Amino acid sequence: MALTGWIDRAAGRIGARQAEMKLALRVTIAGTLAFAITKFFNLPQGYWAAITAVVITQASVGGSLKAALERFLGTFAGAAYGGAVAALIPHGSPLGTGLAIIVSLFPLALLAAVKPSFRVAPVTGLIMLLPPAGQAIGPVAAAIDRVAEITLGNIVGIVVSLFVLPARAHTLMTEAAARVVSLNADLVELHVGELVAEPKGRGALQTIHPQIRAALKKAEAAAEEAARERKSHLTEAADPEPLIRTLYRVRHDLVMIGRASANPLPAGLLDRLGPSLKTLRDETCALLLGIAKSLRTRTPPPDTANFDAAVHAFVSETESLRSHALSQDLPYGSFGQVFALGFAFEQFRKNVEDLLERAEELAARRSIETDAS
Repeated sequence: MALTGWIDRAAGRIGARQAEMKLALRVTIAGTLAFAITKFFNLPQGYWAAITAVVITQASVGGSLKAALERFLGTFAGAAYGGAVAALIPHGSPLGTGLAIIVSLFPLALLAAVKPSFRVAPVTGLIMLLPPAGQAIGPVAAAIDRVAEITLGNIVGIVVSLFVLPARAHTLMTEAAARVVSLNADLVELHVGELVAEPKGRGALQTIHPQIRAALKKAEAAAEEAARERKSHLTEAADPEPLIRTLYRVRHDLVMIGRASANPLPAGLLDRLGPSLKTLRDETCALLLGIAKSLRTRTPPPDTANFDAAVHAFVSETESLRSHALSQDLPYGSFGQVFALGFAFEQFRKNVEDLLERAEELAARRSIETDAS
């Protein structure tokens, strides 16, 4: 029984890490395949191809393309310049080697500082001056071998990323976006809980905000990789930028709602607005969770009728306070708090509509892809 339980727990943990397991498998295949090819062609320093294949195999095809391009550009610049320095400056003595290193490293390090995509150039330039192989076969031949090996590693890494359990950056982006939207639902529940005197503690808010920021950064990074896949004609997916832009707009709206929710509503206001506010919370959370599911599965998003009605009802309640006797007894801060909430939820509704359009685009794209296949 104990062994069965351990197996079940291990299987559950593996199942929860499918993306990581696929990446590990791709990296293993890429490194092994690159090494085997270098042995077949008897390349003198074939381990660089294997190292490169491992380095450039990323979580998505777009990420691998970016890593491969940066690796190749940096290696080419470092090998060309480092090889020229090795050929022109004698470096058989420690003093000569030190001088060659200075002449080689400073320009390449400056290039890497200005353009981070060339960050491997100083490393390659330094390697050109140090390894015995470069001294034995000559700087020009060593430079050619280095570029050939790195190129081979890049090719292997990209091919493996494309054909071995490929993970498209667009899919990773929508999964991260769904995570953001799902966390937004939790945030709305916390904010409204503060307003209606049902707080779950400031610690919950302090925990969820870093999670949302991390998920947004992950979605943004995946969107950059997805855009690179589109430019490389590896996918016909929609432009990822509008989705990321909309997520940040919704984030801004929730910050506004959070500021207006910092203090509970006074008793009189709570009696008046509490029912519509709780309904708005429930409908908002239900809609956001439905959008999150739509993004994950690329299926049509849920209907917004109940959410729209809840926003309208709450805003109408806040507007009615302008002429209601209750507003005459409100402190200025509470009066402003109520109308800030109404305005923030109106803005939130507009940006949620944009988010729904993005989800509908994804669902439509999937429908077209399914029909085409």
